[in-house]
Amino acid sequence: MNRYLATAAALALVAGSLFAAPVRAQSFNDAQKSEIGKIVHEYLVKNPEVLREAINELEKRQKAEESAQRETAIETVRSQIFDSKHQVVIGNPEGKITLVEFFDYNCGYCKKVLGDISKLAKENPDLRIVLRDFPVLGQGSVEAAQVAMATAKQLQGEKFWGFHQKLLGGRSQAGKEQALAAARDAGVDMGKLEKDMKSPDIRAGYEEVMQVADKLALTGTPSWVVGKEVIVGAIGYAELNGKIANYRKCGKTSCG
Repeated sequence: MNRYLATAAALALVAGSLFAAPVRAQSFNDAQKSEIGKIVHEYLVKNPEVLREAINELEKRQKAEESAQRETAIETVRSQIFDSKHQVVIGNPEGKITLVEFFDYNCGYCKKVLGDISKLAKENPDLRIVLRDFPVLGQGSVEAAQVAMATAKQLQGEKFWGFHQKLLGGRSQAGKEQALAAARDAGVDMGKLEKDMKSPDIRAGYEEVMQVADKLALTGTPSWVVGKEVIVGAIGYAELNGKIANYRKCGKTSCG
């Protein structure tokens, strides 16, 4: 939330806490309203920590509400998230725990977590990792995703992971040319690839992931799903591994 908006909302919370009685604002005359304003102002000047506490509480409530909404949304598109025919699975395809990553081939943060994903797969033999193209960084990303989805029709598992690492790990901007080069190096049948890229199935995969992202209110990459939780951002190996460990232990990403 914009900090100014958060402050304004917090002021409303503070004012509400100062005047707990359910009195309608219309019951105050102008002079009384002016006096109340002065009291609130004086109180906040003398106790600025109250405003900080109110802002923190407001943000806490908003995060809890957002998490609850996303948890509900996950249930409405569960099959598209965890078992779509358009996804690629690495790690253990029969793993009891699934980690879903929404990524963009031109996302710098996605490049940084490549090593984290490899380490997670290696150190968690019961982990099933689902990769979903979520091209949000321009036309080059859309083109790279198109090639990648067509490549997935020929390569899966470790073979696709090799292609994925080469394309995502490249230093230059990813687009059709770079993606085709990575596919060629991976040994893909280029004639079949060109045909598959024009398949309605590729368009369907793109539309599906965009619908899922909209349902989950995803705005950037990388974004993750573990169990019933949506995680946004490159949070790092330790935190991701901790959530996976918790899910293994208690069926939730946070064990209370």
